[in-house]
Amino acid sequence: MRILVVDDSSFMRNMLRAVLEKAGHHVIGEASNGQEAISQYRDLNPELVILDITMPILSGLESLKEILNYNAHAKVLMCSAMGQKAIIEESIRYGAKGFITKPFKEALILDEVAKMC
Repeated sequence: MRILVVDDSSFMRNMLRAVLEKAGHHVIGEASNGQEAISQYRDLNPELVILDITMPILSGLESLKEILNYNAHAKVLMCSAMGQKAIIEESIRYGAKGFITKPFKEALILDEVAKMC
């Protein structure tokens, strides 16, 4: 699967890349803020976006809305260290296909990605 990874933390992007590539997925791009995420989505047309909620410039939720306005069929997994029920529900209501809570567990990441295939 061709995946765009979006997180303001380079450590988290690298960790996600390692997990995904080890499982045979292709990380085709990375972004460190919501504005870059939208631009990269349009340029790269990934099959899946893993999108952090708390980011500079545009939040993950704002970016999610823009990506879905551009492509209503986009597959987006949201992630956050918060893991609060209200944030998960809001993400799903806006159109996210799933939610991953930090700190990441490799098996959970891969389970959520597998649901998108």
